[in-house]
Parts: sequence; structure tokens; C-alpha cells
Amino acid sequence: MKKPVRIIPMLEIKNGLLIKGINFEGFRVLGNARDFAQLYYSHGADEICYQDSVATLFGTSNLIKFVSETAKNVFVPLTVGGGIRSIKDASDMFKAGADKVLLNSAAIDNVKLLKKASKIFGSSNITIIIQAIKIDKKYYISKSNGRDLVNIDPVEWAQKVEEFGAGEIIITAINNEGLKKGFDIPLTKKIVEKVSIPVIAHGGAGNFGHIYDVIKNAKVSGVGIASILHYEAIKFLPKVKTKIGNTLYLDSVKKISKHLNTILKIKKFLKKKGVIIRDDK
Repeated sequence: MKKPVRIIPMLEIKNGLLIKGINFEGFRVLGNARDFAQLYYSHGADEICYQDSVATLFGTSNLIKFVSETAKNVFVPLTVGGGIRSIKDASDMFKAGADKVLLNSAAIDNVKLLKKASKIFGSSNITIIIQAIKIDKKYYISKSNGRDLVNIDPVEWAQKVEEFGAGEIIITAINNEGLKKGFDIPLTKKIVEKVSIPVIAHGGAGNFGHIYDVIKNAKVSGVGIASILHYEAIKFLPKVKTKIGNTLYLDSVKKISKHLNTILKIKKFLKKKGVIIRDDK
């Protein structure tokens, strides 16, 4: 029996605030990330993924308290990443309320850490995010949102992390991220075909058709989405009060009285297309 395809809001976080950019550049501050997580939970998100966007860059992570507060009111699996570089870091995140930890740079630097973490916490609780970037027709993987490129093919890396105990892979197409022009289906499909663990597609969703296309053509287990959720949600969530980064455009967004449940609409669209989804709303 086929498992339902999961719809997973992807939240990039900086100091507790939700941020969003294009190709991981030019980040805009959208609001308090907990407000968005609570909203998406109430709207039927299957999981929620938090990632501290600056943790690897600055070698710090401020997610512990944030995750703990979120877990009190959000009762779907939380996948949390950013700055997790040791078994202790992972353990602290689980204690705070994370259901899965997300590894990237730490696994690239020391793949044995992945193997150790999977043995201690279980493979099903360890997710690897592969940030793939294409330059001159060649793919690389990134340690930090398009920075610190490593000359490793994403497909080969996917096979290796499965071998070392990863229970799931999120493939982020950096070239597509934030552009809302669709996913990198060829790359995603190659990874799905080469591994036996679940693969989540991320980077490029601009409409419901894009989500269906990657599910149909790449056979992914889930889809990570951001822009098409966040830019609807800011219409009725409290406007950000902390003026950090490019927030001026938010002032022109009109508040609406009716909440737009984009996740529900996505699920209804996919269900009509014959996709098996978790339909609990």
C-alpha cells in the first residue's frame, strides 16, 4: 500500500523570525516563525521543517528555546536543522521537542557522525538535506545555503548518506529556490531512483501544478513548500514589528479577515489528481 504524500511547510529562521529569499539570497523578514508554524499546523500540514539559516555560517544555533516553545502547541512532526554538529547537539534538539534532526554540513565534514547518530537515535529520526546547485551544467552540493560548495554529485551523496544511516533526504534545488517556477524534477527523479529511503522535493513551488508535477514525475514521498504558503499567510498574521532586513514591502500587504488555507487547497487539488494524501481536515 502506498503511503500518503506529505505536504511540509519549510521555515527558514533567523533569531526566531521567519525569513524568505530567492536562491537563499536577499532574505525578507516575514514575521514570528511560531505564528506561521501554528497556522500551518491548524491548516493540516503533515510535518513542519525548521532550519536556522545562519547557524552554519556563524557556527551557532538559537533553536533550542524556539523549538521547545513551538512543540507545546504544534502536534505534527517537527524536523529541525541548523548548527547541529555533534551527538550532544542532536540530543539537545530532541529533548527540546524535535521529532527529527536535519543534518547537512556536519555530515559532509564527517559522515561517520551520521552513522553514529542513526545508531543512537534511529535512522527514521535523522534527515539529510542536500542543497544542490548547478553551475555550468555541473551539480555541486552546498554546506550553507549556496555557499561553501563541495565537488560532490548530489546523486552520489544521496546514495552515501543512505548507506551511512540517513532515514530520509530533502533535496533542495538552490537554482530553483524562491523563484516559483517549478522543481528540478530530473535531479529529484534520479535521487529517488537511486535510494530506497523517502525523498522530499524542495525548491521551486510556485503553484499547485508544480507540486503535482514533481509528485507524478519524480515519485517523491513529500513536498517541501515555502513561498506559496508564506506570502498568503502574511496577509492576516501580525505584521513583523522588528524591522530587520527588507521589510518595507510588507507594509503594503493588506490584512484580510478570512484565513486562506492554502494547504487544504493543495490537498484538495492533489486528491482530485489521484494523489494519496493525508486528508484529515
